[in-house]
Amino acid sequence: QAHLVESGGGSAQAGGSLSLSCTASGRTDSPYGMAWFRQAPEKEREFAAAIKWSEGTTFYAESVKGRFTAFRDKATNTGYLQMNSLEPEDAGLYYCASDPKSWGREILATTPWQSWGQGTQVNVSP
Repeated sequence: QAHLVESGGGSAQAGGSLSLSCTASGRTDSPYGMAWFRQAPEKEREFAAAIKWSEGTTFYAESVKGRFTAFRDKATNTGYLQMNSLEPEDAGLYYCASDPKSWGREILATTPWQSWGQGTQVNVSP
């Protein structure tokens, strides 16, 4: 399992942009996929986006589709989440995840993901 280190996040006004990165270290192979989950206070962790590493195929929650973009740098084993047109509802702790046990519709849940980043805070003011 990889050690995931997140960076980025911070504060933005509604309509603004932020970006997150997640580097998978401690491995010689590439991740099969990487996902981004977010958790608002007193809410469950929810799926935001995922990328299948080899082809770069991306998947998004309906709530972020058209505003968030996931991409990866194969050379550095780093995944990115570019967040545009931010809304106050996007605020929360964002976690990257990697090493899914399987790849199907289940990636929308937290259970298949075996490695997790430390989380990074995103604040969006109205």
